[in-house]
Amino acid sequence: MTGIDAGFLYAETPTVQMHTLKVTILEPTASAAEYSFDDAKRQLLQRIHLLPQFRRRILRVPFDLHHPVWIDDPDFDIDNHVHRAEIAAPYGQRQLDQVIGEIASSPLDRRHPLWELWLIDGFEGRYVAGIVKLHHLVADGTAAAHLLANAMNDSAADAPGLGPTPQWSPDAVPSNTRLVRDAMRDHLRQFAHLPVLLTRTLKGAVAAASRRRQMTASPPMPIVDTPKTSINSALTARRKFATTSLSLDEIKRIKNIAGTTVNDVLLACVAASLRRYLQTRNDLPDLPLVAEVPIGTDPRSGPLRLSGNRVSNVFTSLATDVADPAERLHTIHVVTQAGKELEALMGHEMYRDWVEYAPPRLSAWVMRRYSQSKLARKFRPPINVIVSSVHGPAEPLYGAGNALRRIYSVGPILEGVALNITAWSYLDRLYIAALVCPDVIADPYEITQALGPALEELYAATVGANTGAVGGPESAAERAL
Repeated sequence: MTGIDAGFLYAETPTVQMHTLKVTILEPTASAAEYSFDDAKRQLLQRIHLLPQFRRRILRVPFDLHHPVWIDDPDFDIDNHVHRAEIAAPYGQRQLDQVIGEIASSPLDRRHPLWELWLIDGFEGRYVAGIVKLHHLVADGTAAAHLLANAMNDSAADAPGLGPTPQWSPDAVPSNTRLVRDAMRDHLRQFAHLPVLLTRTLKGAVAAASRRRQMTASPPMPIVDTPKTSINSALTARRKFATTSLSLDEIKRIKNIAGTTVNDVLLACVAASLRRYLQTRNDLPDLPLVAEVPIGTDPRSGPLRLSGNRVSNVFTSLATDVADPAERLHTIHVVTQAGKELEALMGHEMYRDWVEYAPPRLSAWVMRRYSQSKLARKFRPPINVIVSSVHGPAEPLYGAGNALRRIYSVGPILEGVALNITAWSYLDRLYIAALVCPDVIADPYEITQALGPALEELYAATVGANTGAVGGPESAAERAL
């Protein structure tokens, strides 16, 4: 296991669960068989060979001499992972979001492969909802998108029949002797590479520092430039989940007029929402909020990746100290571009390379002690919010003859950072989910429901200012999600 993957394991504490959530909303088509929980489970088992990490579990190296390893689970049982759930009347999005928050509030069992699938039928009368709880060490957003594609079909007619499960023979579990020997060998390799990494890090740091001095708008530094707000405090284990969606076409019109990116527009909408949220509590700081934006570091070409994490982070300003929405978007774009430039100078793989050297036992102990001591209540947070976006499927997908209508995803929250907002594009919409700790942020809908009006405001200030047209979410129903 790589250090960056193992790091998500070390970061886990009783109040910080490091799993991600993937929510799919499926609508039966004319060719789909009547929904059956048992059939759905069998069909997933048919495709499990296309999801190789779903049959692998972690194995600790003796004495935590190195990062854990992945092994085939010789006792793999689909019944440990696929479950039924029910939602309350009137069986709408709010009720589904409540169940998802409850599912998110408990950790995954490390004795088994680190995923669960919860199925709910009767959602909004005719839909089937699937909630996948997947540990972050298994896959990042890019790998998860490829896993989704493997689990789905590109037409309703491609739905598989209920044939026999393909044969599978797990590899033998390695002995403790082999685990220790392999760990020592890998440590020697790492130490041999350390002088090269130190030299590369020094060169990158010097180049980034020099470039930062030349910038007119340099990106914020975590902790140093991060204000303390009411959304930043120590966590409990409880979670709440909230959703909404925005028009991808309108977002693209804004970014084309403003000369920015889709992600910049998302950040600007989040900034406007948080600005309103904090203003109502007389808690808007003079310093702009700081967002962490995960970015993929996969090469442009190569095989599709189905597991692991290849990510780096850009830290940017949300410009919440700027009142004008168009000016706020411009500031976010300039600062984010500067952050991407500095991250490239440091090297996309710099963080990934250094966490290879993280000592397992010490790393986990530090995270547990920080969490138990509730120090996040006293000190500035490293950042204020996590905002990420994933480029999802542009063509319709189907599962067992059912049409995929919506997809939501969200990553974990961290000590001192009680809000994660994640967006996945699918067809012509940007589907947005927020995960919060309700003991810090009581009602996440205050934040998600403000994203629609924020987009309307930004559309008016950019596209509307150029064409005289104002746009926003497609309907009141969309704003109510």
